[in-house]
Amino acid sequence: MTGLTPLETGYCVVVLVASYALRGSTGFGGFAAMPLLALVVPMKVLVPVWTLLTIASSATLFGKDRKHVSLPMILRILPSCALGIALGLYLFKTLDAAWLTRGLGVLVSGYGLHALWQTRGGGPAKSPPRAIATAASFLAGAVGTVFGTMASIFFAIYMDAIRVTKEQFRGTLAALMMTLAVIRGIGYFAVGEFGRESLLLFAAALPFMLLGIFLGDRIHTGMSEITFRRVVCAILILSGIPLMLR
Repeated sequence: MTGLTPLETGYCVVVLVASYALRGSTGFGGFAAMPLLALVVPMKVLVPVWTLLTIASSATLFGKDRKHVSLPMILRILPSCALGIALGLYLFKTLDAAWLTRGLGVLVSGYGLHALWQTRGGGPAKSPPRAIATAASFLAGAVGTVFGTMASIFFAIYMDAIRVTKEQFRGTLAALMMTLAVIRGIGYFAVGEFGRESLLLFAAALPFMLLGIFLGDRIHTGMSEITFRRVVCAILILSGIPLMLR
């Protein structure tokens, strides 16, 4: 935080509150803050911080849906996901920060374009083949560890592929994100990535994350679901472009 200008600090506060208000009101949108914050915060500092924020926000939102959590599903996912985390830790430790930033830009814009294309008919996206479930859980571990975000996309693909109910989807996704973030955090600690700067940044960001979720619980949005999805996709596409150019 000491390296940020007052304008950059204000920008981070707005991004945190807005993105977590979005997640608090809709259950989705928190990960959109990651590429936006990466414009002013180095990825090597931001990724461990984002892991701690994921643990805190998932725990905050977990209570309501905890009775719908499917423990057998989590146990099926964790082995391949753990292998992905191991690969992600290696890549995070060895890759240059600039390449991590550009890679996140490609991933974010690519996903935004793909998701926006899926909304063209105004209806639900076509379900993926069941066979991709294991690959999706592996990628959730690897991508989530390398970039500190986006794991929920692959968990969503997994659960869509095995056709879980809506209640199981919400509850199990919250539990998975919290579990993955804890495992990932242990890995970051083991390789020495939780430095003083990361911990200070987390302490500074935590109140604004909680404020965003608090406001989101009380915000009623007039946008339809399809309009909301398109807005989020547009934000992702646009936020990924400057990351690719850094």
